[in-house]
Amino acid sequence: MDLPKQGPSSGISLLSLGARLVLGAIFIYASIDKILHPEAFAKAVFNYQILPHVFINATAIVLPWMELILGIFLIVGFLREGSVGLVTLLLLVFLGAMAFNLARGLNIDCGCFSNSGSETAGIHMGWYFLRDALFLLPAFYLFFTTFLRGNPRRWRLPCLFSK
Repeated sequence: MDLPKQGPSSGISLLSLGARLVLGAIFIYASIDKILHPEAFAKAVFNYQILPHVFINATAIVLPWMELILGIFLIVGFLREGSVGLVTLLLLVFLGAMAFNLARGLNIDCGCFSNSGSETAGIHMGWYFLRDALFLLPAFYLFFTTFLRGNPRRWRLPCLFSK
């Protein structure tokens, strides 16, 4: 875990830790209802009308566990670079799927946190998109401070999955 450092970079370390804790908590919270109710999440995935039918159930089972594990990894700082990279990628994929459906005029439940539908009934997908776009702020901060510290070698694939 990143412990605050002494000196001028201590603010950056605290900001990085805060961003990791916030994103980790968001991903853990988002995974819980999906893990408990995979059939409801499978319906949400189906409603996006993007994935072939053969991948819907696998996505509904694997994705929530991935979110849970990545959230835990972010909080404890385990495999930090890989976790930051994958969380940022997932958020971009989620936003892309929402943007695709907004462009097609579909207004469906995003399936982001609760899959019951009652808590999200009547909310336009555009609001989900804006909310999730805000999640990209700490993700981009972590991504750029993790991978763009003046070392172009950090962009190599093996570096993404190292501590």
